[in-house]
Amino acid sequence: MFQNARFKLTAWYLLIIMLISLSFSLVIFNFQSNEIKRFARAQRLRIERGLRESDFFPPNVLPPGNFPQFSLVEEELVAEAEHRLLLNLIVLNGGILIAAGGLGYFLAGRTLKPIKIMLEEQKQFITDSSHELRTPLTSLKSSLEVNLRDQKLTLKEAKRVIKESIEDVDKLQLLSDKLLELSQYEKTDCMFNFQNLSLSEIIKDAITRVEPLAKQKNEKIINLASDLKIEADRVAFINLLVILLDNAIKYSPPNKTIEITSRKNDGQLLLSIEDRGMGIEEKNLPHIFDRFYRADVARSKENVHGYGLGLSIAQKIITNHHGSITVKSKVNQGSTFTIALPLQQSARLPKTSFFSKFSGLVFKI
Repeated sequence: MFQNARFKLTAWYLLIIMLISLSFSLVIFNFQSNEIKRFARAQRLRIERGLRESDFFPPNVLPPGNFPQFSLVEEELVAEAEHRLLLNLIVLNGGILIAAGGLGYFLAGRTLKPIKIMLEEQKQFITDSSHELRTPLTSLKSSLEVNLRDQKLTLKEAKRVIKESIEDVDKLQLLSDKLLELSQYEKTDCMFNFQNLSLSEIIKDAITRVEPLAKQKNEKIINLASDLKIEADRVAFINLLVILLDNAIKYSPPNKTIEITSRKNDGQLLLSIEDRGMGIEEKNLPHIFDRFYRADVARSKENVHGYGLGLSIAQKIITNHHGSITVKSKVNQGSTFTIALPLQQSARLPKTSFFSKFSGLVFKI
């Protein structure tokens, strides 16, 4: 599909370029042809005037009118000059056609590449989400069908089935909420309400939201970050910190501490969240921000619920804030997630994807 679209887009490039080139060539040919004729007439008149004024033909002997032999030579020279000019323009347009074809094919590929990546990600997203939705739905359906056929089902067992079904429904609701949240942050026109905020207040609100989970595992969150002013969307940035703190709590053993630190560097805020948990293997680090990705050790860990969407959402949030997020980790020693955020968002242009707006036009070709 994309190869066909690439050829079509290249053809449109060629059509536009050649129409412009041929139009300019026609104008140049007419202009130069008129100039050649004007020059030839001027030369003929100059020669005739020179002959009339010369002593070769006495005035009373000169034939009346112009010299027909000079008019014939003039026409031949003009025709030859026009022929050469036309040939040069044909060669020039042929070169433009070849060069434009190669460059057009290259540019068409560059134009379609982001769209191709976007559609492949969308396709993968649909496949992964369908797979994740199918598992709890299958479990829920099987459990209900089996117990529905059981004629000896007691009230106690029925309540147990209902409780398990509610848990599965809660998982489905969590997954659907995360999918909606991720799709919202993936929009190229996602609008953020940037405000001048206190970093300490943002961190405090995020800690308040994850504190119940930390208390369950007797973990302590230590906030060592400076009270800086940042420009950010309050709701989105709190959500970003909640995701990182939630991950740090989930994948840390009980009775551990989590530290939040900050520093300035070249007009950026560097905010770090460090845990002393299980860590992440080096082979898994390049993939932890992928949707639905969970390392094997995370999947095997008991009482850790999730679908591998949290870090994907976190990355989208910080990207929409024109920043970045990195991670350093050692197995059985812990992980450190560092957020790099520009302190002045107003100096940055909003990130708007030209290709997302151009995609509709491309696929109508």
